[in-house]
Amino acid sequence: MESTRVAILALLLLLAFGSSTEENPEFWRSQARRTLQSALDRKLNTNVAKNILFFLGDGMGITTYTAARILKGQLQNQTGEETVMTMDTFPNVGLAKTYSVDFQIADSAATATAYLCGVKTNLNTVGVSAAARNGVCKTQKGNEVTSILKWAKDAGKSVGIVTTTRVQHATPATSYAHSASRKWYSDADMPDSAKKEGCTDIASQLIKNTDIDVIIGGGRKYMTPKGTKDPEYPRDYSSRGKRKDGRNLINEWQSLKTGKVAHYVWNKTDFDAVDPETTDYLMALFEPGDLRFEAERDPSMDPSIVETTEKAIRILQKNPKGFFLLVEGGRIDQGHHAGRAFMALHETVAFDYAIAKGLELTEEHETLTVVMADHSHPFTFNGYPFRGQSILGKSPLWATDMLPYTTLMYGNGPGHKITNGKRPDIRNVNTKSKDYVQLSAVPTESATHSGEDVAVLARGPMAHLFQGVHEQNYVAHAMGYAACVGADVRHCQGQTAPPAVHATFTDHKNGNRGGFIDMSFTSLYYTTL
Repeated sequence: MESTRVAILALLLLLAFGSSTEENPEFWRSQARRTLQSALDRKLNTNVAKNILFFLGDGMGITTYTAARILKGQLQNQTGEETVMTMDTFPNVGLAKTYSVDFQIADSAATATAYLCGVKTNLNTVGVSAAARNGVCKTQKGNEVTSILKWAKDAGKSVGIVTTTRVQHATPATSYAHSASRKWYSDADMPDSAKKEGCTDIASQLIKNTDIDVIIGGGRKYMTPKGTKDPEYPRDYSSRGKRKDGRNLINEWQSLKTGKVAHYVWNKTDFDAVDPETTDYLMALFEPGDLRFEAERDPSMDPSIVETTEKAIRILQKNPKGFFLLVEGGRIDQGHHAGRAFMALHETVAFDYAIAKGLELTEEHETLTVVMADHSHPFTFNGYPFRGQSILGKSPLWATDMLPYTTLMYGNGPGHKITNGKRPDIRNVNTKSKDYVQLSAVPTESATHSGEDVAVLARGPMAHLFQGVHEQNYVAHAMGYAACVGADVRHCQGQTAPPAVHATFTDHKNGNRGGFIDMSFTSLYYTTL
């Protein structure tokens, strides 16, 4: 039965593609020649970046990237594999090593501190060096590190955050906060000892630390006093305000913007009414917590990531000195944690459309656009599916237990479903459903992250700096260099190298004392005296 089904599928594919131009070697040769010529004609853009557009796909590992490319094409009634994502058009590609100081496989807080602040740190900590310890407030003091968002603001640029998670979540939080725990969203999430030692919650730092021009995402409940009814879900107790200190940070934010045109909105109608040309500040919080998955979003209540990205850019680009904008496709990661490939991939497709909108609204000669992931997931693409087969479907080949399996699976996660030593029979299961949970090899409540390198793609001024394999913290320094923000402004000043920082040290390996360390961004080495 199975061999007959495979034969029928193969015949159908042969009929569909038998006359395809892809069978002609000249199709591939001419395609390669065009690509080669494009590479040969490419000129280095060594301009100073007026703007930085930084797109972060949370959990968007290489497998996710590839599978989303196929899905994007299949949603357009194509076979999918040959689809060109917006990300695919970026001419400069590198890899980033994602481990944290204390773990082989990192989380979104440690990775965000690396690529936004330029310093690797420990798991679960935000905007602090590795000298800080997870959850220990007193180790936070004196170990704070600033992000490229602050570097850009200090240089006179406008700055913004767009995310599909709560704005206090690890990735956006790292751009403005310093916290020994990524989980200290509001003061209600903090232990009394941390508050007594002087640490403050992430939500309160959002309105205090850096003057952020545009803030878009979710997270209303962390901004209002405990018990405050949510405007959208007044009867839902879990959506009500959480703050124990009685502060209404939304009202405080509005008071801080007196004399400026500052809008706070929580629904799409009010969001659409915001005129970017006359708006100085915008805070848009569309959900009590994270935003809804794109596949479940109510378009009458919540704008898409494409719409929020466009609004942010139109507000920020009025500044003649330029802008820095962080756009996070944050729920890619959450779809993967739930073992729901449908959700993760649809989030990635939406993210790619947001990137296209960003490129449409900016000029390549003055805007450095960087796209990357913070980490990956134990997500696999396997089983010899036929060309054009649904990326969310099943392999035409069955396993040795004589049962089918999906082409997308997880190494661990909630999809582990072994009963009496057998996998479930999914012959009559719709694996293309948004609610389907892919099978996993190991049972865990939530799929973990994985530790392989992630892609970094760049275009615009100094985009060639992102080629090669680098530590993840290099990304912040390269972006800062391109835009002349932060400590290294040689690109604007015509310098050739920063002065070396001399230090005495002991070479324990070789038993030598003395030497110097060159702490420039371009090298790190020592010479024994």
